[in-house]
Amino acid sequence: MIGKLSGRLDWRGADQVLIDVRGVGYIVHVNDRTLSQMPAIGDPVALYTDLLVREDLLQLFGFPTLLDKEWHKLLTTVQGVGAKASMSILGALGAEGTARAIALGDARAIQSANGVGPKLAQRIILELKAKAPGLMAAGVSLSATAEADDTVIEAAPAPRRPAAPPSAQTSRAGFTADALSALMNLGYGQGDAASAVATVSAEQPEANTPTLIRAALKLLAPK
Repeated sequence: MIGKLSGRLDWRGADQVLIDVRGVGYIVHVNDRTLSQMPAIGDPVALYTDLLVREDLLQLFGFPTLLDKEWHKLLTTVQGVGAKASMSILGALGAEGTARAIALGDARAIQSANGVGPKLAQRIILELKAKAPGLMAAGVSLSATAEADDTVIEAAPAPRRPAAPPSAQTSRAGFTADALSALMNLGYGQGDAASAVATVSAEQPEANTPTLIRAALKLLAPK
């Protein structure tokens, strides 16, 4: 199983890229969101990958984070959701948006992905709503972006670079995971806590952990 590729970006197409790893080129299928994050041709690049194996076909699908990859794997467990539909959903919503849509039962958001109709969107929600909180809680540990190894394409080791600041996606995933964990520690069920955090996150995209917790507690308070 090929779980990650790190090399040089040789080419990009409409929905795939070619990554040169020490002289071996790998075609990797990516969604629009991931493609927009790709570096310039010739620059170092890294993607987490999932390998689709069929009798007459081998396809690699690439993801910027393990969280995206895990959502792809979870989405494809739903009957009728193949790799193409999963990549379309993640391309339209991202990992965080997908989690939020499922936790809130927002079928319209899922239908915004090309090729996903109302029946399939409802099926995704029904089958994954109980599983979404688990991935949301793991978001902080899975949302780090794959890092390229510069030495793959350079004759001499590159000087050590300062650590890059966390991306907005990483920060949001961490805030969400921490808030969800705190609410569960207070005794709230995982499903209720996830729904409350998802609601607040949708209304306040820039909310940090304390803000998410306070607003979620208000939603969870007995009426």
